[in-house]
Amino acid sequence: MLHKVTISGLAMDPASNTPIVLLKTEEGEKTLPIWIGLLEATSIAAALQEIQFDRPMTHDLFKNLTQIMDLHINRIDICDLKENTFFAEIHFVSKNGSFTMDARPSDAIALALRFKAPIFVDEQVIQKSTINQSSEILDESEEGKKWADYLENLSPDDFGKYKV
Repeated sequence: MLHKVTISGLAMDPASNTPIVLLKTEEGEKTLPIWIGLLEATSIAAALQEIQFDRPMTHDLFKNLTQIMDLHINRIDICDLKENTFFAEIHFVSKNGSFTMDARPSDAIALALRFKAPIFVDEQVIQKSTINQSSEILDESEEGKKWADYLENLSPDDFGKYKV
């Protein structure tokens, strides 16, 4: 089953100094954090804030090329999670048919925003993500327990809105 999601926010993981994109299901209160690269986070933030650059950035260049080729992105799916790596598919349509392309979720999200295409997450990805988050090795020290409690009680609102 696919769940339609929206971008709840962008944040920096203080432990690894890595950007995180937070996806939230439209129905229910499930949130999926995906750690992404800084350049992709910048591209996502630029699209969310509708910032236009003088010269096209990589995702803008790809959009320009697909439009010249008369292709459109119909939707993207975050379709799998293996060994802490998320996988996505970009669904293209044209007058000649449709096809799907494998992509990193961060690139797929950046393109979906530019095409105003919906973003979906497979139920199995949400379930695997929840299992991976709860099965990590815990630091049994007092400091570790404080961090575990803090992280467990985080909500998307704690991250702010689209800050990188």
